[in-house]
Amino acid sequence: MSAPDKPRTPRLLLASLSPGSRRNLNDTLRDERTGGILLLVGAVAALLWANVWPDSYDAVSGTVVGPAALHLDLDLAHWASDGLLAIFFFVVGLELKREMVVGELRHVATAALPAAAAVGGMVVPAGIYLAFNTTMAGGAPQGWAVPTATDIAFAVGVLALVGRGVPVALRAFLLTLAVVDDLLAIVIIAVAYTDDVALLLLAGSLAAVAVFAVLLRRGVRSPWLLVPLALVAWGLLHAAGVHATIAGVLLGFAVPASPGSVDPRRAAAAEADDDGEGDDHSLAERYEHLWRPVSAGFAVPVFALFAAGVTIDPATLGGTFSDPVGLGVLAGLVLGKPVGIVVATWLLTRFTRARLAPGLGWWDVTGVGLLAGIGFTVSLLVGRLAFGTGTPHDDHVVVAVLTASLLAAAGGGVVLSWRGRVHTALAAATGEPEVAPAAPDHPAKG
Repeated sequence: MSAPDKPRTPRLLLASLSPGSRRNLNDTLRDERTGGILLLVGAVAALLWANVWPDSYDAVSGTVVGPAALHLDLDLAHWASDGLLAIFFFVVGLELKREMVVGELRHVATAALPAAAAVGGMVVPAGIYLAFNTTMAGGAPQGWAVPTATDIAFAVGVLALVGRGVPVALRAFLLTLAVVDDLLAIVIIAVAYTDDVALLLLAGSLAAVAVFAVLLRRGVRSPWLLVPLALVAWGLLHAAGVHATIAGVLLGFAVPASPGSVDPRRAAAAEADDDGEGDDHSLAERYEHLWRPVSAGFAVPVFALFAAGVTIDPATLGGTFSDPVGLGVLAGLVLGKPVGIVVATWLLTRFTRARLAPGLGWWDVTGVGLLAGIGFTVSLLVGRLAFGTGTPHDDHVVVAVLTASLLAAAGGGVVLSWRGRVHTALAAATGEPEVAPAAPDHPAKG
């Protein structure tokens, strides 16, 4: 008679972190706080400039620079969205690559929750937007993707400021969810907002990325060779008709993220000495440390400076909240994001063996869902792709995204601040150590 099957232990969600995810989380919590503040400074400066000196703002934004022969005669606003944001997406690509190689996304079991939550947090906002824009006069369904994106810099920055005491696993959930959200947003930009594609130029761009990847794997590290090659990949993709920021993601994915890849000769030693402490010694980690300050400290704030500059007057405000585009974006981010994330997470626990980790409750997930409604950077980019720069719909998108992000930050901040105090009180009552240690304050290595 065969022995009875052992009871299957429920898999706990949001419970533990791999060493690679812990390092990636600490890096992000340490750096994104400053990036979020600088992003906010850029947005406020844009609003002040556009409303106090509107002619000056329009003149600077519309200044055209670049060679026309290479189809790069762009105004400064487009250089910010097409050029500087490629650096931001390069860092996003590096984050994705590290999560897939050494982080939570390398295992289906641990990736299922943030992936499902990210999908839910995109489908519901898109549905809400379409509900407004297919039933109301003057609707513009092509902007359905605007409220689907989460701004990782703002969201993680707010959590770092208000979420002391929140379990570290919940912080990791937000980070991984935002990373998956960025990946899906990239796919949407590449597919939904690309019209005519020059296949030969696209092939040339992909070939440049492939050469970039081969050189890195062969140990080539010279920026005098790699940076021009990356610029070629970016330029060809721009000329091909695909949004050039996608080149940043592809180049980020091309960077090796396996332990020891900084120096291929030491790869075997790094794998043998994997004790879960310190850096993962990957080239992706090194490049992320190198380029994140450029992205968070310059590229994204400058993009905000040229993307958030809308003249706020009664007509614009009234138009935003009577335009189905503005209403759809606002409701999608503020209501759709938390509803989609909470419902998707609940469905996973309801129809699989997955369970929330002990000590976590649905208010914790709700707080993360509210923060995910901060949709600044990518939402503004998608708005420009959907409606064009400076159009009435684009202005309404800017006002709606700014309003929604402020409401989401306030709502999520209040909930998670309260939950942090609850978790701290419970830890003190039970005599357990705090579950959300601060990120280590050490310089980036590499």
